[in-house]
Amino acid sequence: MSSAPRRILVIGMGAGDPDHLTLAAVKAMRRADVFFVLGKGPEKSALTDLRRDILDTHVPGSYRLVSAEDPWRDRTRDDDPGYTSAVHDWRRRRADICERLIRDELAPGECGAFLVWGDPALYDSTLGILDDIGARGAVLIDYEVIPGISSVSTLAARHRITLNQVGRPVHLTPGRRLAEGLPHDDGDVIVMLDAHQSFTRLAGEELWIYWGAYLGTPDEILVSGRLSEVADRIVALRAEARARHGWIMDTYLLRICP
Repeated sequence: MSSAPRRILVIGMGAGDPDHLTLAAVKAMRRADVFFVLGKGPEKSALTDLRRDILDTHVPGSYRLVSAEDPWRDRTRDDDPGYTSAVHDWRRRRADICERLIRDELAPGECGAFLVWGDPALYDSTLGILDDIGARGAVLIDYEVIPGISSVSTLAARHRITLNQVGRPVHLTPGRRLAEGLPHDDGDVIVMLDAHQSFTRLAGEELWIYWGAYLGTPDEILVSGRLSEVADRIVALRAEARARHGWIMDTYLLRICP
């Protein structure tokens, strides 16, 4: 039996536009023997289709794609003390699936790849899962990370803004933490993973919002303006888009009005 590790590439593929892949990402994709995908079910098949579009655009000839169903996660616990344990349980079950795929579908010495939305270092579980698999010791792996253009960078580009103002900080937070209020200084706030539209709780604040959904895809939606004036519009657009597509990914920046 070969003692060579299975090589894994964790490739940031941007927010959805095939043109957003870096040259390093394209070169890495062309090194892979197999691509691993965890599907999100029929209602989110467009996410897998976007990955195929990116592979068709940048990988010449045929390529091998191996998929499995992403394990269910209890999202009813997103706002209570059970959130952390629910996420850890979901990640453990995800690691079980990924370990099986790597063991069964990738021979020692071969190279497999995970295409990660945006950048692998920003609110993504892939690196933690690979560390978990490596620590188990059942499958010998070695992985490399290729950064990508994040939805945060894409949001700023689409709205033609900078993420920071001169000499002031920028805070990055998941939406569930926004329920605790804004940070206690004058910095701007970038919000991701906001399934509960936490910005609506701040509509009374003097804030400007730059919001974007499906960034980098043909379904992209952008809204900006004083939060008190556009919050209801964003809620309506978000509900309509989610009903139409079966899923939504959105990001926004909150800035104190000048």
